[in-house]
Amino acid sequence: MPADAFAADQPLPLTDQDEWATRANQAARSVTRTFGRRLLFLPGTHIGAVSLPATTLRSVFGPWHYWWQAHYVDCLVDAGRRELATTTKFDGVSRPSAGRLASRLVTTIRLRNLLRFENHFYDDMAWLALATHRLEKLAEETRKPGRRRNAYVRKKLTLQFHSASTDDLGGGTFWSTQRDFKNTPATAPVALYFARTGHRERAQSLVTWLNSRLFDPQRGVYLDGLRIRNGETVLEEAVYTYNQGPILGALLELGGQENLERAARLVESVSRELTVPGTRVIHGDGTGDGGLFTGILVRYLALAARDQRLPATARDTARALVHATAGAFWMTRREASEPAPAEAPALIFSPNPLRPAAETYPVGAAVELSTQLQAWMTLEAAATL
Repeated sequence: MPADAFAADQPLPLTDQDEWATRANQAARSVTRTFGRRLLFLPGTHIGAVSLPATTLRSVFGPWHYWWQAHYVDCLVDAGRRELATTTKFDGVSRPSAGRLASRLVTTIRLRNLLRFENHFYDDMAWLALATHRLEKLAEETRKPGRRRNAYVRKKLTLQFHSASTDDLGGGTFWSTQRDFKNTPATAPVALYFARTGHRERAQSLVTWLNSRLFDPQRGVYLDGLRIRNGETVLEEAVYTYNQGPILGALLELGGQENLERAARLVESVSRELTVPGTRVIHGDGTGDGGLFTGILVRYLALAARDQRLPATARDTARALVHATAGAFWMTRREASEPAPAEAPALIFSPNPLRPAAETYPVGAAVELSTQLQAWMTLEAAATL
C-alpha cells in the first residue's frame, strides 16, 4: 500500500463513529474467540494464547507475557464501555460480556502467574493496575458492585510502586526488581496510575522527574531511561512510540497549565517524529513486545483528541493521528483463508500499519497476540472519537 494513501493533506479514510465501533467489534470477536481460552480447561478462566496456532502445553509452559494480558484486559474494558453505551454485547447475547471476560482474565492472570499479581517488572504491574482500575470503574457504571479482588490488586501493586519509586537518580521508578534502570516505560504508567488513584503529589513528582531527566527538548519526546552500569549513570537515548503514551495520559490526568501545555506540545512532536513520512500514521515497531507499542500510543492520543482543555490544533492533530493509524490497520488487514483452520483468527492485522498482513503474516505463519491487541485497541480508540 503506498504511503501517500494516508498523506496528512488527504481526507481521512473514515470518520464515522458507528463504523469504527463495528470494526472494533469485529477485531474484539476475532481476538476473544480465537486467542481466548480456558487455562488448563478450568471453568471460569480466560487467558490469551501468546500466538496461534497454539497447544495446551505451550500455553502453560511456554513464554509468559504478563503485560500482554494486561493490555488484553484494557481492550476488553474498551469493548465493555461500548456495550454500556449501546446496551448491546459485542459478541452477541449468548456469549459473555466484555466486562465479564475481563474479570475472568484478571483472575486467570493471577493463576497463571503462580497465584500472585506481583511481577519482576514494575511496568508490567503498572499496566495491569491501570487496566484493573478501569475495570473497576466500568463495574461501578454498570451498577455492579466491584469485586474485593480488584481492591486486593490495587493494594498489592500500589505497595510495589511506592517501593520502586525512590530517590535514587533523583527520582523516577525502577523498571525491574534488579533496580539498575529507571526509565520512561515504568515511570510514566506508574505516574498515570498514581494520578488516577488520588496520589497526585507522587504522580507529579514522577512527571517532573521525567521532564527534567528524560525529555529531549530538541525532538520534543521522551527518551528511554537512565541505567546504572558499573556505578555510572548511562542515558539510554532510544525513543519508543509507546513511551510517549502514558506520559501524555499522566499530563492530561494531572492537568494544570504547565502539564496541559506540555501535553499539547507532545502531540505535535509525536506527529512530527513518530509517523511514517508523508502520513499521519504512527509507525509500527515490529512483533513481540513491539507489537503493542503503536496501539498504546494511539490509546492515549485519543484521550488528547477528546480533551477540551487542549488547543484545537492539538486536538485535531491527535484525532488525525488516531484515525489515520486505525484506518491503516483496517485497510491492510487480511481475512482468514478459506477453509480456515479452527484456530485461525477471523481477521489478521499487520504489526506494521502500512504493510499488508498478507506480507507480514502470510498464510501458515504464527500470529502473535500482541499485534492483534494493538490493532484492536487502535480501532477502539478511533471508536471513541
